[in-house]
This record gives sequence, structure tokens and C-alpha cells, in this order.
Amino acid sequence: MEAVPEARGTIAVLVPCYNEALTVGKVVDDFHRELPEATVYVYDNNSSDGTADIAREHGAVVVHEPRQGKGNVVRQMLRDIDADYYVMVDGDDTYPAEAARSLLEPLMRGEADTVVGDRLSNQSYEEENSRAFHGFGNDLVRWLIKLLYGFRYADVMTGYRSFTYAFAKTLPVLSPGFEIETELSIHAVDKGWRIAQVPIVYRDRPEGSYSKLSTFSDGAKVLRMIGSLFKDYKPLGFFLLLALVSVIIGILLAIPVFIEFAATGLVPRLPTAILALAFVALAVVLVIAGLILDTTVKGSRRQWELDCYAAFAEARKRLS
Repeated sequence: MEAVPEARGTIAVLVPCYNEALTVGKVVDDFHRELPEATVYVYDNNSSDGTADIAREHGAVVVHEPRQGKGNVVRQMLRDIDADYYVMVDGDDTYPAEAARSLLEPLMRGEADTVVGDRLSNQSYEEENSRAFHGFGNDLVRWLIKLLYGFRYADVMTGYRSFTYAFAKTLPVLSPGFEIETELSIHAVDKGWRIAQVPIVYRDRPEGSYSKLSTFSDGAKVLRMIGSLFKDYKPLGFFLLLALVSVIIGILLAIPVFIEFAATGLVPRLPTAILALAFVALAVVLVIAGLILDTTVKGSRRQWELDCYAAFAEARKRLS
């Protein structure tokens, strides 16, 4: 077996927390034990149960983030913290700190820019998770990403990830809440980052701890996030899809008009005919909009690539 690369560079463990007093102390202790060279940052998101005090007592660097939502917390973490490697983990003690080295290895070897902690391949999430529909939602999002972007994730919604300095500093976090995992996943695929997936053992929350994720409301937000990112990242495909729907509606409306015209030579359903033409005209407008936005996005992507070169240069300087 190939030796684990020697840790070179700084490591930051990012722990976004909201009311995790029951587990945050153990999480901080576990990561101090497994990654003694790392700094553990706990960003407290308006907890009312003493989470911040407990994390501080266990040796974490604690920061208060007043804007509610996990996405807002992660955005501020990446703005505040400079490190060569980042490990992001939930504060609910469902992810083993023992796997942190495995998530860092592909980054330190230069084989990946981001690593996803996969709970699904070994069935540990299915065995431990007691919340209905969470697995179904994960599968649905995985299927949509595969359909839209052609990449198959083993686990999209996992809260256990690692990434490099360059990845962190060129990540535009747009989502305010639990959609952040989906945004991270889609950003990594769309921008061509090297992605590694490492199986981890998941364990359900201890008794007395509860999830802040709402299956249906947060699930709907995730689906909206996918649609929004699809529009922003691939506008031509998005508007072509809308144009196709518009054309189909126009054709369906026009069919009875054509049938009556062929039989009688008259167009008694003039409003229907006008509506059908309007849907076809709308399809043309949507295609033009998609082409214009696609050109704009390509220009922005070129600038983003240049920004990436600068981030990689900074990362190399930090490690030299």
C-alpha cells in the first residue's frame, strides 16, 4: 500500500453549527485527535443552547455568523479563513473524524481539487438514517446532475468534504441554506475540477440530537437551486428546453386549427391560431436569449479561468 503523503501546508477544519451542544465538543476533540496539526473552526449560527461556549472550551476557534443558513456560514468561512487544505464537516457527529486523512490524501497527492465523503456506496447511510425520504431526495438530485452534467456522484448531499485553497477561493457561494451541498457538487462538475469520492461510514445522530433539515421545504430549495444553476451555467441548454416546450404547446394548439382549415377552408378558431403563433414566436425569442446568454457566460468563464490561474499560483506560493 502506498504511504500516506506527509502533511505539507496548513489544514482548516470547518464546522458550521446551529444548536449542536450535544455533539460539538466530541466533534472538536475527534478532529484535534485525528488532525493535530489542523485548526478547527466552529462558526456558530445563532445557537441558543451554548454550542459556541462548548466548542470554545474544547479548543476550537469560534466565530459568530448572524446570517441564518448553512450557505451563509460556509460563504463567510471561505472569506475569512486561509488554508492550503480545507475539511468541511457537520457538527452533529454523524461523520467520522477518522476518515479525515482519507479525504485529504487525494488533495495532497495532487490528484484531486475536491473530495466528497460518500455515505451511500457502503450502505451505511441507508442503515443508519432514520429520516424518511432523505435517501430518495439524494437519489433524485444525483439523477438530475447526471442528466444535466453527465457526471455520476455517489453522494451529492453529504456534509463531509475536502477541497484545496484554489477551489475554496474561486467558489462563488450563492445559496443561503442547505442547498450549499448541491451548489458545491454542481460547481465542481461544471467548472471541470478534479473530483475524488471516498467512501465513509455514516452514523445517525445520537439520541436527543435532531436534524435542522426539512425534507420537503429544503428539498424544494435544492431543486430550485439545480434549476437556477442550470440556467446560470448552461443558459443555451436551459432556454432550448423552454423553447422546445413552447413549440410543442404551439403545435398542439395549432393542430385542430389546421384540421378545420383543411376540412372547411376556414379558420373559425382565430384566437387559438394567434395563441399558437405566439407560442412559436416565444420559442424563437427563447432561443435567441439562450444564444446571447451563452456568449456572455463563456466570456465570464474565461475570466473565471484566469482567476483560477491566479489562485493556483497563490496556492503554490503558500506551499513553497
